Amino acid sequence: MKIAILGGTGPEGGGLGLRWAAAGHQVIIGSRQMEKGQQAAAELQGRLPAAVAANLSGADNLSALDGADVAVLAVPYSGQERTLAGLEAALAGKLLLTVVVPLGEKAARVWRPPSGLAAAEEAARQLGEGARVVAAFQNISAHHLADPDHVVDCDVLICGDDRADKQTVIDLCAAAGMRGVDAGPLQNAGVVEGLTAVLIGINIRHKIKHAGIRITGI
Repeated sequence: MKIAILGGTGPEGGGLGLRWAAAGHQVIIGSRQMEKGQQAAAELQGRLPAAVAANLSGADNLSALDGADVAVLAVPYSGQERTLAGLEAALAGKLLLTVVVPLGEKAARVWRPPSGLAAAEEAARQLGEGARVVAAFQNISAHHLADPDHVVDCDVLICGDDRADKQTVIDLCAAAGMRGVDAGPLQNAGVVEGLTAVLIGINIRHKIKHAGIRITGI
């Protein structure tokens, strides 16, 4: 697939981009500035085998969406509304996979936006009727994503309202070396986003960097 990562210059978007490019997908690292997206892509290319480095390129966010099968929103929550503004038409009809997590001043305590909605629900509301938004990867540490050879020992909880879209994300999880688990409708995304703060607290208390979620019994 052709995957556009909006705000892909950060560790989460870059790590996922590395893994998907290594798996054979075409990945475009997007940024508000064309040059910044291209620079980030060039850096990531240097960490890939020569045979797959060409799968990764950079562009501005709007250009990255041209012809993309899937868009990935990988910005801090504070930049979510600003990043999506002006991209509504380009995202119409596209699957938007959001990895955004809203965190408060104390990152180890669960915080929700003043709207009372999950960040993923706010994104869907901003994009308007017909938006295809799926939330996933909120609980995956960017620390290990940057190493495509590292085995990520946790599951990816996936929330969305369309079963086919969630299956696409499950397939992308597998391509990135992880198991995706259907965690229900987009309304459940607030719980999954909140778990990130819980995991941050666990990391702090146990002096680790890789706490994650594993679903048993499946």
